[in-house]
Amino acid sequence: MKLLVRAPGKVNVCLFVGPRREHGRHEVVTVLESVSLADELSVCTRAQLPDVVECDEVIECNLASVALERLRSRTWDGPPVRIHISKRIPVAGGMGGGSADAAAVLRLAQRLRPAPEQILAQLAAELGADVPSQLTPGLSLGTGAGDRVRAYPPLASHALVLLPQPYGLSAREVYREADRLGLPRDFAALEQKRVELEGALLPGARFPAQLLVNDLEPAATSLSPQVAEALDAVREAGADQALVSGSGPTVLGLFWDDDGAERARQSAAALCPRFPEVQTATPVDAEFARPVAAD
Repeated sequence: MKLLVRAPGKVNVCLFVGPRREHGRHEVVTVLESVSLADELSVCTRAQLPDVVECDEVIECNLASVALERLRSRTWDGPPVRIHISKRIPVAGGMGGGSADAAAVLRLAQRLRPAPEQILAQLAAELGADVPSQLTPGLSLGTGAGDRVRAYPPLASHALVLLPQPYGLSAREVYREADRLGLPRDFAALEQKRVELEGALLPGARFPAQLLVNDLEPAATSLSPQVAEALDAVREAGADQALVSGSGPTVLGLFWDDDGAERARQSAAALCPRFPEVQTATPVDAEFARPVAAD
């Protein structure tokens, strides 16, 4: 059997950061959206174990491989597989590429040999804060460390310009810089943002500009001034809003309304001479990421 699984990246439409808890992670309130910029996993079954997970761009600490190993440790007995990951999502770019691949492996496992949903949910949370939201791609509100997620219907029509950088930023390093700068909010302020977001996430709504905030943005620009330059460039190219995705350094521009895709295309064309890695993207849902038979 040969299958193809798409692993969509995510953007943080907003990210509000609270105090660091005893487990070491910060409390956050964030809106995550799956987008059409996706890794591709080519899968074929094997005659016998071990499973093989290959990715030329990520040699060590491949989260997709870890997901498969831990699933088998929970007595999942699906057929042995060989998985080749073709990377499209920037590595260490704030778009959850590794988490997307891990979530895709869990969706693949369900196609090959269904496992209890509770086991998959527990494993997703164990693998990392971004994995639960990508287990069922779409729009979601993340709380806790980002690992407690609630799905929401799509926002108003929009498209995105994504501006990856030719380097990565460690999320741990960015959060450490945020602490140094005193950026995290207290629990009361963080809870207020959660309430505001729940009121704003209405079907077909345009996300309020005052909530399009990433609390980690000053930390990312402190560590990498090039991020600020990219934000300015995206705004000058016509984006309705521009912000950093996650811990960065990827910058995104939002283009609202039915003409958003065309305006995003024109913006990307204008940015390409200076930022050759620029791409356009659109929001996607779980159907986009469903495993399908490959030729």
